[in-house]
Amino acid sequence: MQEEVVHHTQRLIRSFYHWTGTPLLITKGDESALAQALFEAPFVVVSHGTEADPILNYGNRQALKLWQMEWEQFTQTPSRLTAEPMERAERDRLLQQAKVNGFINNYQGVRICSTGQRFAIHNVILWNVLDGKGVCCGQAATFNQWTFL
Repeated sequence: MQEEVVHHTQRLIRSFYHWTGTPLLITKGDESALAQALFEAPFVVVSHGTEADPILNYGNRQALKLWQMEWEQFTQTPSRLTAEPMERAERDRLLQQAKVNGFINNYQGVRICSTGQRFAIHNVILWNVLDGKGVCCGQAATFNQWTFL
């Protein structure tokens, strides 16, 4: 696993705990082992950066499978494209709410994969990703429930 991905995984794990007080992942090991465990987790974890039109910068195996993309395609995709146009205003509102509050939970919405298949996501936790200095460097989401529509 690439070193930058391992470091980003640590930001995801630390930031999730910072905001929620609960661990994103319950496992032991060094940073590489934790990164691998998060990538292989049975729940979805995705994140994007802070660009004007944020680009996805992480998706674990479950996310890649759900959105039906390979890593290279996923990590070049503007995150807004994971939602259909009519869902984007609500998505943006919730991203802003998380930005202000640090995180939100129990979010639900509809997303679309690369082939056009729509799916509802349930009980989503959305949080701000912090770098080593506590500066927001993106946002992430996790969920383990979805329904194909």
